[in-house]
Amino acid sequence: MKTLSYRILLRKEPEGGYTVIVPSLPSCVTYGDTIEEAIEMAKEAIELYRELKGAW
Repeated sequence: MKTLSYRILLRKEPEGGYTVIVPSLPSCVTYGDTIEEAIEMAKEAIELYRELKGAW
């Protein structure tokens, strides 16, 4: 299986937690309470994004 890498941007939110943006995947945005959770959520969001886009 081929491994793909995506750059993610983490933005600390004033009310707490982190918003994650995947610049190379339009509208692929997620959130986590901690940096670790945000990274895991990003992995899941990327996987779901690719599944959905591949279905079209």
